[in-house]
Amino acid sequence: MKILESENAAYVFQINASQGGVPKLATRAATVTSEGLASDRQANRDVHGGPERALCLYSLERILALQREGHPIYPGAIGENLTLTGLDWDEVVPGKRLQIGERVVVVLTSYTQPCSSIVAAFSDGKTSTRVSQKLHPGWSRVYARVEEEGSIQVGDRVKFI
Repeated sequence: MKILESENAAYVFQINASQGGVPKLATRAATVTSEGLASDRQANRDVHGGPERALCLYSLERILALQREGHPIYPGAIGENLTLTGLDWDEVVPGKRLQIGERVVVVLTSYTQPCSSIVAAFSDGKTSTRVSQKLHPGWSRVYARVEEEGSIQVGDRVKFI
């Protein structure tokens, strides 16, 4: 893992991939293409994946807060490809651009819609609306389009550009 420049730096906490569905499992490094992580697949391409939804991002701080509320959520449990830490998640909004590592650049495109496949990560096991942008602004995962492809690894710096 790379040495962080400061304790306040934002970085990739975990990279998550699967061959379809959730949970997505941790991997140390990945290649990011215009279609997302080369090692990742989506079970339902009608609502996940494609260039405008190439990557799904979420906040480690939000996951920890949800755990404190009693939810059995953990990194990768709700299908995010990148679990990020150190970013002000209230600033992670569609239209913003992020640089991840040395080369990868993404533009945030939309908030995700919670779906039935992630309900196991929530305390009632029936609904995932706790991460709905409409019901709980600032708690949603975010989709991103890849502008610059490249390789990333756990510990890579993340910054707004």
